[in-house]
Amino acid sequence: MNLRQLEMRLESLAGFERPTPRLEQYQTPAPVAARLLHHAAMQGAIEGRAVLDLGCGTGILACGAALLGASTVTGIDVDTAAIAVARRNAEMLGVTVEFLVADVRDPDIGWDALSCDTVVMNPPFGAQKAHADRPFIDRALELAGEIYGIFNEGSAPFVAAYTEGRAAIEEVIRCAFPMRRTFAHHRKDRVDITVEVIRLKRI
Repeated sequence: MNLRQLEMRLESLAGFERPTPRLEQYQTPAPVAARLLHHAAMQGAIEGRAVLDLGCGTGILACGAALLGASTVTGIDVDTAAIAVARRNAEMLGVTVEFLVADVRDPDIGWDALSCDTVVMNPPFGAQKAHADRPFIDRALELAGEIYGIFNEGSAPFVAAYTEGRAAIEEVIRCAFPMRRTFAHHRKDRVDITVEVIRLKRI
């Protein structure tokens, strides 16, 4: 499946029904999700691999990984409503993904059983709560040797410093992230921001 085909399949997925500002529930745009996943697949990190989507939301990254031939895919999110949408999205695409309701900060849910080859994630940028992405980075590095995450523009120096001694940045890919009006405080129908898809390799 080429990049455009993947993007078109992901465009058909449903988004959040009632997004929560506290959780920064912005739908990951299909072009960004497709680019992350296609690039990871080209690096051998998806097909035949065990893939985990941390903070999966409505499941766009998890479903895309399944489309690209991951051996197993698990999506984890703290929001039961988002997980319900994610399950419907997987069913609509005809892919197998195990979705679990869990908080990445909870130490008592048996994380060892969720060890995987690759983590994909679009963690909170920290607009509502400072450093909200840190628990996702920490958990990802515990569970996988390779991580592909979507971060705010300019985050690479922070990620490099925060993961020093634990991981190395292999690549940074900048891409446009069209953010559509989601919450009442938004003034415009769409704002285009730039994000960084960061590939981390655990040391």
